Amino acid sequence: MQWYLAKLVYRIICGDGSHTPQFDEQLRLVMADDELHAFYKARKIGEREQDNFLNASQKPVHWKFIDVPEVFKLDDLIDGAEMYSRIHEEDDADIYIRVTKLKATHLLENSTHQCIRLN
Repeated sequence: MQWYLAKLVYRIICGDGSHTPQFDEQLRLVMADDELHAFYKARKIGEREQDNFLNASQKPVHWKFIDVPEVFKLDDLIDGAEMYSRIHEEDDADIYIRVTKLKATHLLENSTHQCIRLN
């Protein structure tokens, strides 16, 4: 058995769907005999975890599973190993950098608060 990293893609449809299309890309660890079995196992997870519910505004939300577009074999699970990389273009580099740093600051603050509460 080998470890694989599989990307699952869901489309998020709120209300009647008259909004900018939204997609959730999830990376999941899957253990399987080979890439084909990892693909089918990831697909089963994606289908099983589709969901329909009402949001806070009582509008229907549908998470529709699209498919598994990528599966990567993980040879070694070692500290600092690259698990996934995605390059995409942004219209405004300064905003992207600012938002990234804000998210990192928020993560650091939350992690610090968690650590303090546990001690």
